[in-house]
Amino acid sequence: MREHRGYGKGITGPVGRWVTLAAWIVAAMLLSMLLPQVGKHETNNAPNLSDSRPSVQAEAVAEREFGNGADIPALIVWHKPGGLTDEDLAVIRELAGKWSDAPVPYQTSIPPFHRMPAAALKAELSEDGSTLVTPVFFDKNADTDQLKTGVTALKSQAGALLNADPFEADTEKEGTLSARVTGPVGIQIDATGLFENADFALLMGTVLLVLVLLLLIYRSPILALIPLVGVGFAYGVISPLLGWMAREGWITVDSQGISIMTVLLFGAGTDYCLFLISRFRQLLKHEPDKSKALRTALTDASGAVAMSGITVVIALLTLLLAEYGAYKRFAAPFSIAILIMSVASLTLVPALLSIIGRASFWPFVPRTQHMREARAAKRGKQPPRPEAPPRYRTGSLVVKRPGWIAVASIVCLAMLAGVSSQIKFTYDILSSFPSSMESREGYALIGSQFSEGELAPVKVIVDTGGRDTQLGAELSALPYVSRVSEPAAGQRDPHIVAYDVELAVNPYSLEALGHIPDLREAAGKALAAAGDAQAADHVWISGQTAEQYDTKRTGERDTRLILPVVICLIALLLLVYLRSITAMVYLVGTVILSYFSALGLGWLVIHYLFGADAIQGAIPLYSFVFLVALGEDYNIFMISSIWRKRKEMPLREAIREGVGETGGVIASAGLILAGTFAVLATLPIQVLVQFGVITAIGVLLDTFLVRPFLVPAITALLGDWSFWPGRRHLAEKAKAKG
Repeated sequence: MREHRGYGKGITGPVGRWVTLAAWIVAAMLLSMLLPQVGKHETNNAPNLSDSRPSVQAEAVAEREFGNGADIPALIVWHKPGGLTDEDLAVIRELAGKWSDAPVPYQTSIPPFHRMPAAALKAELSEDGSTLVTPVFFDKNADTDQLKTGVTALKSQAGALLNADPFEADTEKEGTLSARVTGPVGIQIDATGLFENADFALLMGTVLLVLVLLLLIYRSPILALIPLVGVGFAYGVISPLLGWMAREGWITVDSQGISIMTVLLFGAGTDYCLFLISRFRQLLKHEPDKSKALRTALTDASGAVAMSGITVVIALLTLLLAEYGAYKRFAAPFSIAILIMSVASLTLVPALLSIIGRASFWPFVPRTQHMREARAAKRGKQPPRPEAPPRYRTGSLVVKRPGWIAVASIVCLAMLAGVSSQIKFTYDILSSFPSSMESREGYALIGSQFSEGELAPVKVIVDTGGRDTQLGAELSALPYVSRVSEPAAGQRDPHIVAYDVELAVNPYSLEALGHIPDLREAAGKALAAAGDAQAADHVWISGQTAEQYDTKRTGERDTRLILPVVICLIALLLLVYLRSITAMVYLVGTVILSYFSALGLGWLVIHYLFGADAIQGAIPLYSFVFLVALGEDYNIFMISSIWRKRKEMPLREAIREGVGETGGVIASAGLILAGTFAVLATLPIQVLVQFGVITAIGVLLDTFLVRPFLVPAITALLGDWSFWPGRRHLAEKAKAKG
């Protein structure tokens, strides 16, 4: 306690508060001037799969043996309702010749459409003659900005030749030639563009939401700005630190990670600030010395805030165990952000409160009864009545009917959790895009005019060993295959043969992913029938569908590993902090139940309200890590209050007051945290919409059901056993003070 008091005095003292503020200002300014911002070193094409995954190994074989097979295509979809004319085809052939002779930046090759006879080119048209797909291949090592440069050059040259921009033309307008870029290159450019366009809107939306909620809750413009200033200074330190680490190659950051980190920083950071501010406000009503009140508030809240921050940091660091790159890339940036924000909430924010003092709460300044009376006398008014003691209605209800409340809460949460078993998942990248996005419009045209599988063919590669196989015919006979190309022999080993297989279904759908093992089995059987005893070792499958299949398998592996690790680590932290096995068990249990309830209710909202047929496969793991870690924040804050009061009064009275005193700040913090995640639902990216909705729902369930009702009801039912094995010590202290 003395150490805490000394720390508090150092941070909030007459000199210490200004030194603390100056240190943060200097740190933010120097780091921003000397180091690059994190947005300058985004890497949006970092590999997500390890070299041990079959699709990655197949891609290496394709690159070695087939050259272009390792490049990535931009599919230009030419379309004219009523049919493409000879003049249109002449323009397309001229462009193909131009791009063949003078490739645009990062282009590697293009099929020789300019050398094809008119009849041969017309044979490539759709059945009604309205659509033609011309692929242009780009370097697979090019990043998104480089690909965008090349595609922009393609569009510019096409527009110059046509004296109009076909990429902006209406695809449904009769007699108008339109073009759309889709395929892997188009999808990658559009996906990155969505995040780039969303970053500023997301930041402004989050700041405004937090500001409005703080104004509505505390009705003080100064107080509403203090947490935002704290978060702003923290971000001023975090961004250049992460930018420097990314520049040095120690971490990898992408647009999606930065977007979610921004939300997490404002939501969790504001929560940490409110834990301190709410306690400070309570004490100012009883303590005339603002400095003493602030030091006491810092002593009371610092343990819970530090523990909450450590819990979130450790939970996020478990993502380092992931094999999937997108998960692993979240770990370091998010952990560093939360760690620095925790430090800011325990140093910078107390310093600001010390400098501003009671005026932080203007115009509703909390004062002691004596101060209120003196102020009234100075103004010649009647002395105000003493404030009525708080009634703590929620806490009173919980201790009065703990059994009924516990049963009702568990039944409600269990019913919602049961719905989570009905969730359908998807790994379809395009389903995350707005229907008006260029790559999705191009894909829709391909799907309606050709086979959906033409968007991203599956490349089946086999080592025949010189044996004669009937693989092409067997692949063509499969019911889910639309078209199989002629076999292509390897450049280094002619016994290695590749077939481009177009599926009859959406190549990004769950159904298509399920056919990857079937294709592997079919290829293995064909080799085995030709006498290959090691057929399974001589089959490789590459392409977007195979990659997504491995993504699904990798994500499932990471989920099975990380979920129990997070639970065990948080349980251990709770055990160390609370020194109670019983409390640790039911606190972790309620958070897990709340998580599955959030998944269930989130699915009902996303499926029935938003009309989505499935949610992205990565959502459960992301939501779990955030909800379990952030959910324990509120557990720690409330239980810490009950534990503290239990030393001075009977348990049920401690629960009544603990729930009552923390209920307001937990409700405020929960609304703000849920609101910041809900901001993600305003973006045009379905994966972020779904993540934001489920996480916001989980936070609200924690805030308004689990924390104020279920957890204290269980604590009341267990009585002093809630503290086991430390219950006797607490009971003896309470008895001695009673």
